[in-house]
Amino acid sequence: MLNFDYHNPTRIVFGQGRIADLATLVPANARVLILVGGASAEKTGTLGEVREALGTRQHSTFSGIEPNPSFETAMKAVQQVREGGFDFLLAVGGGSVIDATKFIAAAALFEGDPWTILTSWGSKVTQALPFGTVLTLPATGSEMNEGAVITRRDIGAKRPFRSPKVFPLFSVLDPTKTYTLPPAQIANGVVDAFVHTIEQYLTYPVNAAVQDRFAEGLLQTLIEIGPRLLNAPSPVYDDRANLMWTATLALNGLIGAGVPQDWATHMIGHELTALHNIDHARTLAIVLPALLEERRTQKHAKLLQYSERVWGITTGSDEERISAAIAKTRAFFEAMGIPTRLKDYGLGAEVIDIVIRQLEAHGMTQLSEHRDLSLDISRRILTAAL
Repeated sequence: MLNFDYHNPTRIVFGQGRIADLATLVPANARVLILVGGASAEKTGTLGEVREALGTRQHSTFSGIEPNPSFETAMKAVQQVREGGFDFLLAVGGGSVIDATKFIAAAALFEGDPWTILTSWGSKVTQALPFGTVLTLPATGSEMNEGAVITRRDIGAKRPFRSPKVFPLFSVLDPTKTYTLPPAQIANGVVDAFVHTIEQYLTYPVNAAVQDRFAEGLLQTLIEIGPRLLNAPSPVYDDRANLMWTATLALNGLIGAGVPQDWATHMIGHELTALHNIDHARTLAIVLPALLEERRTQKHAKLLQYSERVWGITTGSDEERISAAIAKTRAFFEAMGIPTRLKDYGLGAEVIDIVIRQLEAHGMTQLSEHRDLSLDISRRILTAAL
């Protein structure tokens, strides 16, 4: 097991009816800016519950944060924060709203060009406004980590950043807030959490038995509940609760502590989202099966472990078992209604050169847990994903 430090300061407030706890979670004298995406939080009554819980605290609302949150929109919120003197932020939504809130929290106090936050991968962040979250769409795990991804529309760039300054103080997780989500968003959440887990697990062995078993349990949970979530005639609380908690645990740093990580699928997928506005989870489903085929040698030992422990594949040669595990992974995504080929999104070979140029422009020339996934290899992965 590799050396590691692990610290997560986010308080999780889990269960039905817990939005009322905002009455004590948010400082009594806070001037609160609530951040939301579209109109769903208002229509479902969630925003009303939030406002009621805030009581007499001064608060206002900023809406319009996109599914892939943009730098441009976030900067409008920064302006509102500064002009209104808000000193506490509250994200009400899914990972996109929470990611945007993290950037806004840092940018509102940043001296200089806020784009530097992203070009420096977050290393320039020295302070941020305090904030909490009310999660309505489980997927990204942003409610319990220090990372975010922001898209700059004018240059077609999607950039991640991390900083310990942007951990949420708390996150309210009420599974009933997922009841109004359309099936496509539930499917995206399952696939997003699945790939988050894979990127920390499917690398090479370092004898981190606890992390491996934990990750395998998360993957098996998603495989078990995923189809039920889509096929249930009405929402089942326990399945929604398990999805919400699994997605949080998939990226709160715990299963990634002391193990090598491979975020190449995400880096390539980010470019597809920035260029073609494909849902984040769907770009991951496009890239991952092709990447696993390409990296069979580098991931050989963990692919065999994955095939046996997650998919129960115990017969056949090593290569046959690996092939079967990759095929089952693709089939799982497809069964969740998530297509796994570029052609399924109307994209052909003509997009590959553009994606490669974007990867190069953004410094993504040495990806993977071994830092050996070159642009040529990225090209092969995208070609295999056609």
